[in-house]
Amino acid sequence: MVLPLAVTNAADLHRLEGLFGAMGSLKRAVQRDARAKVDAYWSAFHERNEQGAKAVRQRLGLSRGALERCAYKHLEDAGHLKHHASKALAMHVADEVWNSVQRHLFPDATGKRFGCPKVGRGHDFTRIPGRARSHTTANKWETFRLVGTYHGHAMAYTDGSRHTLMQPHRMPTPAKPDCKIPTGTGTRKANWWDHAGPLAVVFAGGPDSKRGDLVLPVRIPQGPGQEERVRHFLEADARWHKVDLVRRRKTSAPGGWTYEAHLMALGPGYASPAVRAMRDRASQLDRIGGVDGNVSNLSIVSFPSDLAPEGKPVSTEITLSEDEKRLIEKQAKKRRGRARALERSRRATNTAQYGMSKRQTARAERRAAKGLTPKAVTVPGGARAARTDGVPKQAFRCDRLSYAYRELRARQAEAAASAAECRRHRARTVAREIIAAHGPNLTVEDCDIRTWYRLWGKRLSQTTPGLLIAALERECQVAGGRLVRASTWSTALSQHCMCGERVRKTLRDREHKCIACGLIGKRDLVSAALAAFVSITDPDNPKTATLDSARSRHAQITYGEGLEEALSESTAPCQNTPRGAGHAAVPRQRGASAHRTAGRRDQATPDEPHPVRDQAGKPGPRPACSPQLTLW
Repeated sequence: MVLPLAVTNAADLHRLEGLFGAMGSLKRAVQRDARAKVDAYWSAFHERNEQGAKAVRQRLGLSRGALERCAYKHLEDAGHLKHHASKALAMHVADEVWNSVQRHLFPDATGKRFGCPKVGRGHDFTRIPGRARSHTTANKWETFRLVGTYHGHAMAYTDGSRHTLMQPHRMPTPAKPDCKIPTGTGTRKANWWDHAGPLAVVFAGGPDSKRGDLVLPVRIPQGPGQEERVRHFLEADARWHKVDLVRRRKTSAPGGWTYEAHLMALGPGYASPAVRAMRDRASQLDRIGGVDGNVSNLSIVSFPSDLAPEGKPVSTEITLSEDEKRLIEKQAKKRRGRARALERSRRATNTAQYGMSKRQTARAERRAAKGLTPKAVTVPGGARAARTDGVPKQAFRCDRLSYAYRELRARQAEAAASAAECRRHRARTVAREIIAAHGPNLTVEDCDIRTWYRLWGKRLSQTTPGLLIAALERECQVAGGRLVRASTWSTALSQHCMCGERVRKTLRDREHKCIACGLIGKRDLVSAALAAFVSITDPDNPKTATLDSARSRHAQITYGEGLEEALSESTAPCQNTPRGAGHAAVPRQRGASAHRTAGRRDQATPDEPHPVRDQAGKPGPRPACSPQLTLW
């Protein structure tokens, strides 16, 4: 849970900025040590062959404990760091660096390694990890600890429950209890563990700090539907596990940063009563469904699991509405304006690194020919000064940046974060609507979204098909079902009909027409309907998927006109699916995709990955091609 911190005191703000600066410097120092050790490890080729890789890592100190000792040494050598950071924080930072080194040295289950760990920038350091609370030893929480109670916070800012919760802009800093606490044998002095008032995050400071505890008041979120969520996480203080200190860029805040405490609580997450009721109803739906993810839409078709004649097929198309398209274009226009403003600011501040454009050069030549005074160029519009091989003479990180540039860059980052959160919220809402209409048991093609990005580029960021499918997978899991992925090579859903016949289509063909049975419908809806009848031997292995053409033909005969209606338009309306929405975008034809005038081509189209790829399965006979159910 994200808890905003009300840091309005200038002294606390200065101390918090110093803490982040010290921890950022410490992490970069450990990253430089780790990078040097990794380079030495890969250079010792003969030593690794003779003595083994483990011996070389032990000699170089490539281990979690060795990096922690490096962090301790940096903390001891730099005396000013001990005024801010503690050894516990240094250990957590070293553990984070070791995680990146470990992913680089040792391959994962698929045999892939991550890139060599890099040295970060201070501007990108935004999180200080805290130590988890001990649930076996009482009152043991060594770094950032959350003190106070939700009841005490509510009583302090509701004036004893006489009015609604009102948290002022300048929240007072809670004071440490100053009293005697009775014990079994006598009394003891009160500490922060006895504080039962407003919530606050407390940090004791570094070993050489003489400014006492750093106390940061907490502002609990307010708004429609927030009270129950806040109560769910904050009432049971025994479930509080860990607190991380996070800063987020905000230009309107003092210092340009806003600070948050990210609380990790042990136990289930929060879901509103309406969402829980919806998931319970979805878990009781005895339906099977298929999902077809496309560049511009998401199509879902479901059937009763027993294919009973009393039921009916249901289809849904998720597309962008006209209002969403206008909003996206408006945001894109603002984003392009910010990018141009950033470029102009950088050019105006670093004029020596850019040449004049053709127009500026021609104007200077005309003025020189007429004997006029040369006009100074404040914003050169030409190319950047570079060497003969095209590398800039001065790296971009060495450019001078104005205050306006930094502020505009921060506003651009805020807008991007806000747009990303909007897309995630839309994906969660759409996934819940899909589960409520089609049930939690769905099948989707195992497509590689990276291939789509190579074809359509940033246009995918508008519809976010990968984000929608990921949100749908999570909703299926929490509703008691599962989203199963099927290989496109062994099923070829877009190239088959419900009757079992193979209907070849290029990527430009958006309508399905079967000559054998006469079925006409939208290509994406037909593929989604076929996905509902995919049988998978191993749900964790998409290569074991096969298309059960007998069941799909049985469903076609059972539902008849109802199926044709479901495959021609959406029968389950959604707030994001206006009727008559646009068609899928078609990229410029390349490589393996057939020309629009060609009849067929043996290679795979972009919406069906090539068989040599891992997610496509092994080449071989397609089980969906064998049934010939056109005897009628």
